Amino acid sequence: MITPAVRCTGLRQQFGDTVAVDGIDLEVNPGEVFGLLGPNGAGKTTTIRMITTLLKAPPGSITVFGVDVARRRTAVRRLIGYVPQQLSADSTLTGRENVSLFARLYDVPRRDRPRRVEEVLEEVDLADVADRSAKTYSGGMVRRLELAQALVSAPRLLILDEPTVGLDPVARDGVWARIEEIKEATGMTVLVTTHLMQEADQRCDRIALMHRGQIRALGTPAELRDSIGPDATLDDVFRAYTGDRLAENAGTMRDVRAARRTARRVS
Repeated sequence: MITPAVRCTGLRQQFGDTVAVDGIDLEVNPGEVFGLLGPNGAGKTTTIRMITTLLKAPPGSITVFGVDVARRRTAVRRLIGYVPQQLSADSTLTGRENVSLFARLYDVPRRDRPRRVEEVLEEVDLADVADRSAKTYSGGMVRRLELAQALVSAPRLLILDEPTVGLDPVARDGVWARIEEIKEATGMTVLVTTHLMQEADQRCDRIALMHRGQIRALGTPAELRDSIGPDATLDDVFRAYTGDRLAENAGTMRDVRAARRTARRVS
């Protein structure tokens, strides 16, 4: 029996009177690109924060490659690379210094750090500019730098929370080209959130559509389109399961301001 890369059972998270995640069951298969889609406020980022151990998850359970998130947080963190929605690169450091910092944070053995830093900079096509300050990088280069940060520990599971936000189509393709090359070479599993339906349709093997804290649809992009009807797009699927209007809890002004800052920094 194959152990799921991620298994969530009865997962629930509540903030005050707001239920962000409402008893979801979810499995991500090893080696697949799994998309978690939904409107702002659907519970996607909260779910990811629980999987990455950044939020406790009572009640419910989560395992990553069979390792219990609640009981073995450090072991789970060693299996995961995480690119958050908001920028994590330090503009005052060089690209190499940024990746080296994450190598220490991920507890990459000291003797292996220089080699791993150099390898991931090569993998994301930043080796030639690694000693430049990150503040001189373009938006696509910054996102590839953050990808290098997440990959430096050679994770079995890469989690990407809107990795191409604010990027133009060429830069988006560049980020995904690197992800797909590394996935092909290593067998890495990828869990991604995105608001770009075309991106999800092209890049994801399977998709779960969340709304109001629950999984409303699950399947391959083709299966989800077929469930709506002939010639349906993933945008049609999104509208069918979430409605045309955003939920009342679809993000705060703080969320909006943070997203706008990110978009400006990577543009």
